Amino acid sequence: MLTAVTLAAPMTGDGVRAETWTEAHREPLKAACAEDRAIWELYATNYGPDGFDASFDKVMALPWVRFAIYDDADELVGMSCFLNIDEARGVLEIGNTYYRPKYRGTGINRRIKDMMMARAFACGYRRIEYRVDARNQRSQAAMVKLGAVREGVMRADRITWTGHVRDTVLFSILKDEWPPAQT
Repeated sequence: MLTAVTLAAPMTGDGVRAETWTEAHREPLKAACAEDRAIWELYATNYGPDGFDASFDKVMALPWVRFAIYDDADELVGMSCFLNIDEARGVLEIGNTYYRPKYRGTGINRRIKDMMMARAFACGYRRIEYRVDARNQRSQAAMVKLGAVREGVMRADRITWTGHVRDTVLFSILKDEWPPAQT
């Protein structure tokens, strides 16, 4: 298995690129996250204007691999992370994902997730997980489009920043299931 440093290397593919978060990404990501203030009610973490800095600092301190995502015109699309990285089990999660509203429904999620999954599988991971708030129908539909298998619901899995006790839908993709057959 390769190291998390390899996971964190910049990525480019299919009109998108990902670079590791640094402090220089704070203000651009803060502005991007402020474009959809209502969405943060469905997230476990508050990246809205009133919670962004604390959330950014907290995530920077975690052993996650964090990416700022750009399109081929060098415009900030959003963010995503490799988290809950377990090298011994060969498992990681892709999450903490946010795309600016103008990019939703454009196919960019597929391109970004394909790039991230290709990296994770190339690094020797055998299972990629996605955890979605049960209320977030759009994200659940996106997981199905990726070819992820819905494994079930983890009831009362976590308490979000709003105090909501969240049910989490668990999806996964195994290395031998990816890429899914194109229909």
